[in-house]
Amino acid sequence: MTNTSPGNAPDIAGALASAAVAVEGVLDAVLPRAASRPEHALPEDVLFDAMRYAVMNGGKRFRPALSLACARLFDLPDTSVLRAAAAVELVHCYSLVHDDLPAMDDDDMRRGQPSCHAKFGEATAILAGDALMTLAFEVLADPATHPDAARRTELILALARAAGPQGMVAGQMIDLAAEGKTAMGAGAPRSLDADGIARMEELKTAALISAACEAPAILAGASAEARGKLAAYARALGLAYQVTDDLLDAEGGSAEIGKTAGKDAAAGKATFVATLGLAGARAEAERLLRDAGQSLDFFGEKAEFLRHLTRFVLERRK
Repeated sequence: MTNTSPGNAPDIAGALASAAVAVEGVLDAVLPRAASRPEHALPEDVLFDAMRYAVMNGGKRFRPALSLACARLFDLPDTSVLRAAAAVELVHCYSLVHDDLPAMDDDDMRRGQPSCHAKFGEATAILAGDALMTLAFEVLADPATHPDAARRTELILALARAAGPQGMVAGQMIDLAAEGKTAMGAGAPRSLDADGIARMEELKTAALISAACEAPAILAGASAEARGKLAAYARALGLAYQVTDDLLDAEGGSAEIGKTAGKDAAAGKATFVATLGLAGARAEAERLLRDAGQSLDFFGEKAEFLRHLTRFVLERRK
């Protein structure tokens, strides 16, 4: 994943598109398919269709692209990383399905199309999300991911920590409490300052981005120092990614960003923009991206593509 454009500057958009094609080939292979014709569909066929709809309906594939880019740091070929990258993407897609549910963000639009529950119904969407999450760990546990069971176990542990009660799920719980949507917060939203929002997003967004970056290091048997530098990079990048998302929600249009724009402000959600303002949020994104770049110094020239990717995160429009 080292596409270049004139002047030897990396073609970030082209590299992301290439990574998307590669990981979607793996996703297509691991996702179950309906076995019956539509007129004779079984209940599980509907579930399989919902799973495929949630995963194979576009998306930037940013996390798999990160995995492939980080693989370059350790001279790993794409083929050795793609299954781990696909597992992270399955967890990400499950989180989007559940995030759109009426009990969560209540959004009927995702990636420019009806969200999973809007198309298949709420119950099927919940089950599709559950199935995608468990499929991710099935993919990692398969010897096809790596012949060494210890490496596979380490991948499973890293993704479980990133996605579970001390990672993404915890971040979502904090987010819901801040809106007064939990038993703890019902009727009395919990106010979050900038540090609280950063902690929430470190769990909700950055943890899974960190898992995407860590997977190649695990597969390569990288040193603790290298993994620590990657974790610091991923944390800063993940937070910057979320700040940019908040800016896009505040400034972008629904057609441009592929989901309902302005919902965060309408729902009174705790965001970097709500707390810091537009100018403050942009400044925070710039600071975070500088931190991300400094963490990459450990890897020297091999990290050049990742350095350019940090700038792409800030400048993206969807």
